[in-house]
Amino acid sequence: MDLLLENWAEREMTAYEIERGKPMPSFNHSYIQNNLIIEINISFRKKFTTMPELTLEMPEKPNCVPDISIFPKMIANFLHDKITFAEMPITVIEIVSPTQSIDEILLKFERYFFAGVQSCWLVQPSLKAINVYSQIGKYRYFNDEMILIDPTTGIELNLSEIFQ
Repeated sequence: MDLLLENWAEREMTAYEIERGKPMPSFNHSYIQNNLIIEINISFRKKFTTMPELTLEMPEKPNCVPDISIFPKMIANFLHDKITFAEMPITVIEIVSPTQSIDEILLKFERYFFAGVQSCWLVQPSLKAINVYSQIGKYRYFNDEMILIDPTTGIELNLSEIFQ
């Protein structure tokens, strides 16, 4: 695990990444992030809470900010807000940004699984595809002509709606 953190810390980061602790998003990134949140909430809002850009307290620093985190249904406490969140989500979704490599995201997935996350989605906008990981090296591939099925959560999404 120490080597993983060293590799993460050693890579060259942009000023935006340093300030926010995550890669710079793009139009396609934001578009897909919005579509995913909408589609998940349409069918699964009563079962899950989807949170964009929530800072997760990782067992080892640095903390992570997934594009989308999926939790069992939660209720907000508006009197007691949190800047970081210690409870790990069931699923995290990472969308590849133009300044980011898939290898970087897979390193984050290792950290997420180590922290207790049960599934990770790797969204590749240029391929109109999503890989759903149940562990590192074990994933199912879905493209925009398929129905994504995450066996961990039971979430099913028509990817043509995500990549429309």
